[in-house]
Amino acid sequence: MEKLLIIGVNTRPVAESAFRAGYSVYSASYYCTLDFRGYTERRCILQERRGESCGRFQENFSTEKLLEAASDFMEMVDGIIPLTGAPGLPEDKVLGNTRADHVEDKYRLYRRIKNSYPTPETHLITDPEEALEIVSGGEKRYLIKPVRGAGGFGVMDFHEASGDFLLQEYIEGVPVSASVLSTGSEALTVLTSRQIIKRDIPGFEGQFIYAGNITPGPRGVIEEMAEDLILDLSLRGSNGVDFIIQGSEVYVVEVNPRIQGTFECAEASLGINMTEAHVMACMGELIEKPEPLRYAVKRILYAPSRCMVGEIKIPGVHDLPFPGAIIEEGEPLVTVLAADETPERALSAASMMCSMVQERLNPVISLKK
Repeated sequence: MEKLLIIGVNTRPVAESAFRAGYSVYSASYYCTLDFRGYTERRCILQERRGESCGRFQENFSTEKLLEAASDFMEMVDGIIPLTGAPGLPEDKVLGNTRADHVEDKYRLYRRIKNSYPTPETHLITDPEEALEIVSGGEKRYLIKPVRGAGGFGVMDFHEASGDFLLQEYIEGVPVSASVLSTGSEALTVLTSRQIIKRDIPGFEGQFIYAGNITPGPRGVIEEMAEDLILDLSLRGSNGVDFIIQGSEVYVVEVNPRIQGTFECAEASLGINMTEAHVMACMGELIEKPEPLRYAVKRILYAPSRCMVGEIKIPGVHDLPFPGAIIEEGEPLVTVLAADETPERALSAASMMCSMVQERLNPVISLKK
């Protein structure tokens, strides 16, 4: 296998990892960041220009556009690695899970695992009155969340809502995740992490937005539970399991049937090539369990207001927008990655880089009324 297509919303981390592993890399993505150089050929939906707005992801992205961007790559490559946002793809070339509806539909996942794994009580709501009746019937706290989705968008404290949605018991605790490699018959948790969740992203206030990770995280029962769950769900390659740890209790919240946001932290902490590990697992071979070499912190910065980005040349800062491009409030700005021998030093380095980025932002006043 020599040629890989990486397809999804943001392919930069995985594409560059594959490029370092020696593959010819073809990329189809929404974002086309300035620092993305590890590829053979790429296509992007978003074209950033100086003095112009990058718009809003939710308004401009579609899987149809992504499929169109990747169409002529599919015949050229030997394998395809789908990331978040990937459309339906030729099953004979996919390195990963070709059928994951039983996981991506969060209510189907709940029904499948509720008798085998501790998981928050979850209801599929089609009538808002039903949600009000459940919430008012006891002392539990509830969240509403979309039936499908990623990144915590749309997940918020219960309020009256319309349409179909999930009503899920809120478990207060520490959000963690496990990154699991699976051949389909064997599974290995390579790393766990603590998730960084932000609830004050402008335009998404109150939602539980994914904003990064700290690795490594807790070990032990969480690793075993994640391996068992991934095998029970018949998943292959690199997959993620999200948990809430409350005291001595561990609750399964969601499963991500593809390469996760912890990807860069895993490579930084473990010193391995995660793309190669994913491909090997899909081909039926697991790597030896690696031991963490250092702590890693990933931070996703979101635009605090509508702003124009100056030139950013800061080691450890990735997914750089084009200088002079206008980023709308609440949209992803950059990714920060820091690694060190102690968690305190890694966190401090990440915080310093975040501050340096924010100093390079220039607020832009919208002329629209």
